[in-house]
Amino acid sequence: MSLVAGTVVSLEVAREVSPYGFFLYGDDFDVLLHYTEITEEIKPGDILEVFIFFDTEGRLAATMKKPYLTLDGLAKLVVADINPRLGCFLEMGLGRQLLLPIRELPELNELHPRVGDSVFVTMEHDKQGRLLAKLAGEYELETLTFAAPSSWMNQWMTATVYKSLQMGTFVLVDGGVVGFGVIGLIHSTERTRMLRLGEEVKVRISHIREDGRVNLSMVPLKEVGRDLDAENLLAFLKERPGGGMPYSDATPPDIIKERFGISKSAFKRAIGKLLKEGMITQKENWTYLVNPESTSNEEVQS
Repeated sequence: MSLVAGTVVSLEVAREVSPYGFFLYGDDFDVLLHYTEITEEIKPGDILEVFIFFDTEGRLAATMKKPYLTLDGLAKLVVADINPRLGCFLEMGLGRQLLLPIRELPELNELHPRVGDSVFVTMEHDKQGRLLAKLAGEYELETLTFAAPSSWMNQWMTATVYKSLQMGTFVLVDGGVVGFGVIGLIHSTERTRMLRLGEEVKVRISHIREDGRVNLSMVPLKEVGRDLDAENLLAFLKERPGGGMPYSDATPPDIIKERFGISKSAFKRAIGKLLKEGMITQKENWTYLVNPESTSNEEVQS
């Protein structure tokens, strides 16, 4: 059996060579298990399960430490460091890190992972045989995922971004004790902002598809969102001089989005609620509290 970097194999301890460590029998050559890679007491003749990797000088070496990822597997690894020119370095559980090359990352820098984010990756060899990480997509993820149960409908869940596109963001919804997770899509119209690769985000299950995958939203149901948006607009008006603001149904959507972080339709629903309740009035594209002075007095008294 030829030794291949990225695999876990069973090898016999051949001999100890101080001050380096133990050499293990290999088919073509003996491989070094450095003292720093030993996790328990060993002696010549022992059979060890070890992970094969390349050391800093490009030589095959062994470790008794357990990696989070091997050549045939898939794992969710934490971004430990970032090199703007090379890519992201991922924590492997070995005291050394695995490179996710820059070519694997989204074109836009603002969509790149940050330190502490987690990415779903597989492991591969480059042309020189060195170990690299490769982003996992639907093909790799779907074999581990399960169909979303009907009880998830309208529930808020935690998800991790595995692909970020202009038209939408693909995520894996955390399965918790149920399993690995469920593949989902946050359409661009259901995002409150662009999401970076590896980012963890709270999402609402808006639709469970026949294939078990889910459509997701970052915003509450319209009724809940309307009440919340109305409260926020009311609070904003109370802080304004004279209780007025230069925003109304006629304000362009991009200005509404930039100022309040909500869509034009959500803004109009909130405004409509406040108008219906007699809390506000509108005049010449301005919105005013109906009685800002009494509102302020009520707050003081309360």
